[in-house]
Amino acid sequence: MLVQINTDKNIEGSSRFNDFFTEEINNTLERFDAIVTRVEVHISDENGSKPGTNDKKCVIEARVEKKQPLVVTAFADTTEKVFFAALEKIERALDATLEKIKEH
Repeated sequence: MLVQINTDKNIEGSSRFNDFFTEEINNTLERFDAIVTRVEVHISDENGSKPGTNDKKCVIEARVEKKQPLVVTAFADTTEKVFFAALEKIERALDATLEKIKEH
């Protein structure tokens, strides 16, 4: 599974940042390796440099073989919180997709 992390200009995307999030995705979604070919993460700060609550946004797109991509969005007040909220959502969505595949 290929993992790609993208950030906007307001979120610092260092290599440590990318490595940590990539490892978390691989650990959390490893049971879906057979059906997921690629995971793209987009993290942004909706307010830029202005303060605000729940202004961090994370969109995770999982490319599933022979299916439409699954996309989830989460909002939170920190980069870590928003990432883990979105990761939990994509895991649930993949669970549901895997169940549908098994039924057929």
